[in-house]
Amino acid sequence: LDVAVHHLRRGTIDHALVGGSDAGMGVEGYVKFSKIGALSPDGSRPFDATANGFVMGEGAGMLVLMRRADAESEGRKIYAIIKGIGASSDGRGKGITAPNPRGQKRAVTRAYEDAGVDPKSITYFEAHGTGTPVGDPVEVGSLVDVVGRTTHGAGLGSVKSNIGHLKAAAGAAALLKTTLALHHKTLPPTLGVENPNPKLPLEDGN
Repeated sequence: LDVAVHHLRRGTIDHALVGGSDAGMGVEGYVKFSKIGALSPDGSRPFDATANGFVMGEGAGMLVLMRRADAESEGRKIYAIIKGIGASSDGRGKGITAPNPRGQKRAVTRAYEDAGVDPKSITYFEAHGTGTPVGDPVEVGSLVDVVGRTTHGAGLGSVKSNIGHLKAAAGAAALLKTTLALHHKTLPPTLGVENPNPKLPLEDGN
């Protein structure tokens, strides 16, 4: 997505296919994720107090990207607009299930600066939300550090509660979910959240 947006802006390409595919449900994957304590034995519940990991899934998703002016001139059906993008590496961290807050905050900050959008104006955040004990608090904490507190409140969700963790296709699934939610003006619920995780830096569960 980052590379596609870059080249569309430069004019070196006119269209881009962006997405991911993952059919890796082999024994090796289960063993690997079980050893590091990432898999949940009873369901995917990102951001809930009982969240204990993720459920693996398979899937694929693709999006067609082009410049807005070109799409409008060609009469294309536009589902969503990408206003900005930000990327970063966590660098050296404690492990795959313990993201580095500095990398998280750097990516989010770059995205809003690129878009020229006030983070406080955002009303929904589609998160990575794996449901791991360390991952969710780090991600939400990093987001709150960058965005701050909003007076209107904002939604927080993860498609992993609906279809599991698609690994290499997880980003594509999240982007497709958010794109279709904007288009249909209907936000699919994040399932399994009965009581917000007390380790998340939220006020009154918001």
